[in-house]
Amino acid sequence: MNLIRWNNPARLSNIFDDYFENGNLYNNNHKKSCGCVPAANIIEEKDAFEVDIAVPGMNKKDFKINLEKDLLTISIEKEKEEKEENKNFTRREFVYSAFSRSFTLPETIETEKINAEYENGILKIKLPKKAEAKLKLNKEIKIS
Repeated sequence: MNLIRWNNPARLSNIFDDYFENGNLYNNNHKKSCGCVPAANIIEEKDAFEVDIAVPGMNKKDFKINLEKDLLTISIEKEKEEKEENKNFTRREFVYSAFSRSFTLPETIETEKINAEYENGILKIKLPKKAEAKLKLNKEIKIS
């Protein structure tokens, strides 16, 4: 066995900082994959709003979308276990991912017509506007 001298004390403190901050010494991206809220884009179109959420690596069945009064909640809970056995070792890893994100909807949304689709790592939720919300009043207001 060869021992290699490692002369980088600054990086050593960062390893411990990463461990205590993220709770996982071996995966610095742990915080990104477990419990953080994914980014969302909200786009207003003429007839609807569209909420796009970036959640790659999921399946449609992983999502739970609920509407309670005017609160739209999107959540995921996913567990995965990897196991590898070889003559000399056994490796098991558990991965748990979860998030919940809620949006308060305006009264101008037709809640019965909300739909969602998941494609290429993006969850798209279409929030159609009521007819009266589609009318835009364009008026010039003069200053007196």
